[in-house]
Amino acid sequence: MHEFELIKNYFQKLSKKSPSALNLNDDVFFDKKNRLVISVDTYTEGNHFINFKKPELVIKKIIRSSISDLICKGVQPKYYFISGSGNKKSFSKSNLSKITKSLNQEQNKYKILLSGGDTVFSNKLSFTITSIGYANNIIYRNKAKINDDIYVSGNLGDSYLGLLALKNKLKLNHRLRKYFINQYFMPNIQLKLTNQIKKFANTSIDISDGLLADLDKMINNQKLSYKLFLDDIPISNNLKKIIDLKKLSKINFISNGDDYQVLFTASKDKIRIIKKIASNSRVKLTKIGSIQRYIKKSSIVDHKNREISLKNKGYFHQF
Repeated sequence: MHEFELIKNYFQKLSKKSPSALNLNDDVFFDKKNRLVISVDTYTEGNHFINFKKPELVIKKIIRSSISDLICKGVQPKYYFISGSGNKKSFSKSNLSKITKSLNQEQNKYKILLSGGDTVFSNKLSFTITSIGYANNIIYRNKAKINDDIYVSGNLGDSYLGLLALKNKLKLNHRLRKYFINQYFMPNIQLKLTNQIKKFANTSIDISDGLLADLDKMINNQKLSYKLFLDDIPISNNLKKIIDLKKLSKINFISNGDDYQVLFTASKDKIRIIKKIASNSRVKLTKIGSIQRYIKKSSIVDHKNREISLKNKGYFHQF
């Protein structure tokens, strides 16, 4: 069973009396009256991270991926709670020192405060992060409009190449291997956009499961489709070199997630303010396509406007 089928068939009805739950179809809980915004994410070894050989990096990855849920909604993260299950090996004194050092670094970098959590003994390693912020309003999913432009922040695909490098599925020189692995563990989340994105975005989501999978989620309750231009989707110079050198498929790298960039739509008349904010904030914002009426199927096309067939649209949780 797909994750969203599970939510819709079994849990959605339980949230009907809680408008703040947003019908369990958004990144966050939003209590507008009290300005309270909450997101919850669980991470398990072997699923969200390969192993725990580098606890100091795993912790950075899960903190950044968690607070990105708030950032894409235009909400400044303020507090976080961390709960963990593990054994004596995973929570050794050495590992705990590395974990707390990394948490301190992330707190200083993103101005967030540890405010609670829980620990439990288990031979299955997992973490749950609850991120909290306050806002008068947020950017919701399913608010895209026909003819909206589609934008993405930063670059896509580096994290997936980092994952392949960690699994030794791709041979790289030392410099590139280090670069891509760092991108996997320490995604460049766009905190600078937090206080700006509400000025232009109609709808938004962070890219965790892959560009195409998350774009589908962003408009999943609307009778809309999209058209993307593969050549316009931004990737780093390092990734472009590897793709060209090894004759790899760009679509495969932008579809596999873990980028934690902001994906959003905006009206065409917002192009000037988007360019200005991108320049002033020094955040790369790239137009990659547009929203269409549902009568046209969603597609991604090459430079000759030829539709590209997709074998993999991203990561999906199956139960």
